[in-house]
Amino acid sequence: MFGGKGYILRGSVSLALVIFILLMLTTLLASEETPLRASLCDVQLCNYAKGKCVRDKKRPLYSGYECKQWLSSMWACRVMGRPDFSFEGYRWQPQGCNMPLMQNKTIAFIGDSLGRQQFQSLMCMATGGKDSPEVQNVGWKYGLVKPIGAPRPDGWAYRFPSTNTTILYYWSASLSDLVPMNNTDDPPRLTAMHLDRPPAFMRTYLHRFDVLVLNTGHHWHRYKIEGNHWVMHVNGTKVVEGEFLKDISHAKAFTIHSVAKWLDAQLPLHHPRLKAFFRTMSPMDWNTGGNCNNTVPLSRGSEITGDDGSMDATVESAVNGTRIKILDITALSELRDEAHISGSKLKPRKPKKTASNVTSTAPTVNDCVHWCLPGIPDTWNELFIAQI
Repeated sequence: MFGGKGYILRGSVSLALVIFILLMLTTLLASEETPLRASLCDVQLCNYAKGKCVRDKKRPLYSGYECKQWLSSMWACRVMGRPDFSFEGYRWQPQGCNMPLMQNKTIAFIGDSLGRQQFQSLMCMATGGKDSPEVQNVGWKYGLVKPIGAPRPDGWAYRFPSTNTTILYYWSASLSDLVPMNNTDDPPRLTAMHLDRPPAFMRTYLHRFDVLVLNTGHHWHRYKIEGNHWVMHVNGTKVVEGEFLKDISHAKAFTIHSVAKWLDAQLPLHHPRLKAFFRTMSPMDWNTGGNCNNTVPLSRGSEITGDDGSMDATVESAVNGTRIKILDITALSELRDEAHISGSKLKPRKPKKTASNVTSTAPTVNDCVHWCLPGIPDTWNELFIAQI
């Protein structure tokens, strides 16, 4: 469907799209130290959340300099001026798994900016980071058109004609339905946040998807909810002060369980071929108080073992017993704190003179939530592709 073998083939995008998954099998499972051992009979033994980080001379999968058509500059750490790139030279080696070939499919990511990072990563992997004029912008088919005055559309959708594969992303930070309330002309303009109702976009277009990946997590803080002027509702009624759901963690768990229950009920009714995934929460480097400037790879270790459950217990419990698969990336990503954006420089600009006539320098980015690309979201996509 896409293209690569630890690196992306530099031929046509059509060829890369056709052979990517078959060749990625070798990348994911084999290393210089470990021969390829998985067979079709070994699939039931796979555990994508357990394994180890290993060096791979064929990394990164694409160039952070070249993937300008899809990759936001704020996440392209080479463009942003980060001085070290040792984090690009590792990959995640889980237990043996096989990957099927897929064509004529629509892959949808719905979630927050970490979902957008995974979407952009997949677009860069699919094209090898090269300009690809043959890839069609089909956002209009999904209502993803930039509104007048808006900085960006609510999402993007692109179709690869050679394989009739569409990859799209829709921004839904909370996975709840957001509906403007009856507002006056005076700000702030309030929005009803229906915790027990999935986003209207998902309800409208679910029948078009073949593969769906959901995620949420980092917007479930009071300052985010109040800053966005979201007002929590359940059963069409505003949640009042003192109620159980006023605890943000309870509201988050309630919403995740609600959307998982709704989606699971839809799968056998109208979408027999739809594969649904719920990605666990991407870790934030809480231990450094927002100054995650570590640059030493694997300083927290390289391996995850044992039979413990997911670090994201909320998502794990929500999908347990459903037809939705868990895409468990939390623990393996927590090993890679050096791959966060924090420590990168902002894009160079002309020096400015301060009041004291001292030339200012570009400030560092203190972002311990998002990842450099190429980087950790590429690993999420490899594990995601392995489970399709």
